[in-house]
This record gives sequence, C-alpha cells and structure tokens, in this order.
Amino acid sequence: MKFAGPRPIAGLVLVLTAVAALAVTGCSMVSDAAKSDTARAKVGECINVREGSPADSKTEPVDCSSADAVYTVKSSSEKKQDCGTEYSSYEETFNGGTTAYLCLAPNLKQGSCYHDDKTTGFSVAECDSTEATVKVVKRVDGQSDEFLCDANSTFLTLSDPKTTFCLANPKS
Repeated sequence: MKFAGPRPIAGLVLVLTAVAALAVTGCSMVSDAAKSDTARAKVGECINVREGSPADSKTEPVDCSSADAVYTVKSSSEKKQDCGTEYSSYEETFNGGTTAYLCLAPNLKQGSCYHDDKTTGFSVAECDSTEATVKVVKRVDGQSDEFLCDANSTFLTLSDPKTTFCLANPKS
C-alpha cells in the first residue's frame, strides 16, 4: 500500500489556497462591479449631484474644474464612518449592506448658485431660477475664517482643506 507523501499534500494545499484566493477576489470583483461610478470615485476626485434625495440621489463623477463639481471626495470606505459636521456623506448599499461610504467636502464655485437642502446637500442651480437658494459671493482657499465674509452674507468654512465660502441670497 502506498501513502501520499508530503509533495501531494503540499500541492493540494496550494490548489486550495489558490481557489480560496480566487473566491475572495471574485467576490471583491462582483462587489466592485455592483458599485456605481460615484461609489468608485477616489479621494480628490469630484462629484456632481444631478438630483438630491435622502434615499436615491442621482450623482456622477466629474472633472474638478467643471462648474458641476459640487463636492470633492475627502475619504472613501466600504463601511460607514463619521464624516464630521463640515462634510456631507454618500452611502451606497447593495443587498442590504454598505458597499461604499464617501465623505464629501463642498467644492462650490465663486459666482455660482446652488440649491442647498439640509437633507440632500448642494446641487447646482441657475441663479435666476426658483431652485437657487444660495450664491457663492466669495471663495477663499487656504483660509478657514468666517470673518472673511461681510455682514450681509452667511458663511461655510472647512478645516481641511481650509476653505471659506461666503454665501448670499441669489435673489438680492
């Protein structure tokens, strides 16, 4: 009677390891394939909000120099995380679990108008439209200081990256 020596067992272990690695990679690829373009955005890339909704926002990645680049991706994770009070969040789920969680920093453009909703965040709006609720009258990069805005405007400040947005009513 012959017994299997160490070589066949070592080969079997290698085959099982390869199958396990393929299964893990395959699951990861399926999970990544299920993600939207927004969910696959990397830190530093920008996002446009075409339609805000607490349950099903319509978003898309855009070039950061675009007028539609309302947010910059500050962090990205496959689990929920605390984005802090300065930043908005974007969560994408699949089969009941979180597949992507982005923290988003406002990337508002000076002279542009936006619809600002406490639930859904900022989205681009024409300044003369009824949708427009704020206009960026001044944007200061490199400083986070509410006193850079005049008394007739409100402000939004970010600590990282340091940015000050001075906001006003677009109708005035």
